[in-house]
Amino acid sequence: MSRVLVVDDIYESRRLLADVVIALGVEPVEASNGPEALARALDSHPDLIVLDVQMPGMSGFEVVERLKHDPATASIPVLMLTALADVEHRVMGLKLGADDYLTKPYNPRELMARIRARLRQKETADDLREQQRQIRATFERYVAPAVVEQLLADPSQVALGGRLQEITVMFADLEGYTGLSEQTPPEKLLSVLNAYHTMLVGVVRTNGGTVDKFMGDGMIAFYNTPLPQPNHPLLAVQTALAIQRGLPAFHADFAPEFRLGVNFGIHTGMAVVGNVGAPDLMNFTAVGDTVNIAARLQDESSGGQILISAATFERLEGQVAARPAGMRQVKGRVGGIMAYAVHDD
Repeated sequence: MSRVLVVDDIYESRRLLADVVIALGVEPVEASNGPEALARALDSHPDLIVLDVQMPGMSGFEVVERLKHDPATASIPVLMLTALADVEHRVMGLKLGADDYLTKPYNPRELMARIRARLRQKETADDLREQQRQIRATFERYVAPAVVEQLLADPSQVALGGRLQEITVMFADLEGYTGLSEQTPPEKLLSVLNAYHTMLVGVVRTNGGTVDKFMGDGMIAFYNTPLPQPNHPLLAVQTALAIQRGLPAFHADFAPEFRLGVNFGIHTGMAVVGNVGAPDLMNFTAVGDTVNIAARLQDESSGGQILISAATFERLEGQVAARPAGMRQVKGRVGGIMAYAVHDD
């Protein structure tokens, strides 16, 4: 149930306001002065404050100013009530942050209509803030900051609930990591692994990709989500090539035994993309055969190969150099998949 804080130093006026709020099916919370109003705003978290201006000790103008300067109460809309009908006082209230202004004596029906309107606006604003919170929590760490800002500007661009769409999936995996892990102290191994992941994430983000998750020494990235990217197959391949080209300089900071290659599997196809998990623990990810094929191609790659599927190869339309690498068997599928090896000429 919505909650409205009504503030007036005159008991009868305050009770009338409470009755109007109750008639709307909304819970009233009462305060008889400015300091009490500030305290109630903090502990009751109202959806709207109906605030009288002329009160002893602390005026409504002072109250609204303090409310709007406190991050904990700044987003609560304020409707001011006053017998001061001159334009200067109305402008003062609005400049201080009030959202609406109604002069006394007021018509209860008009007050009810304004309360309804402000509560609807508050609900809409809360929904938008929740969408933005979800977007930040979902994407902030795994996509470029510019992408996050685009999503925050228009949250409707991303369907967190899931939808079927075409994406390109890139799997990347460190070659020789398993053997290295058997002879390296865990602390050193984790340090090396995190360094590789940091480098991979940086290149993925630079090329417009979305990092989905890490699986030990492996990483999954998506393209064409959460924002549309018409050239997503090319972006995925360019990411893999950029990582290959950057490895020699990256390896310069490591002892020879820690200089690992990176193998890639890339496939383009349809997948269900959105938030997957429990209500209180979700991840933005993709599910479907497209993800499985990219994973199998990566399993088949070796020696720093970039293996792409025929679907990705056809979408590239000769924009990168690639040669046939033969049919590859994929677990759970009848027949094989034609693979192509990308080479950096």
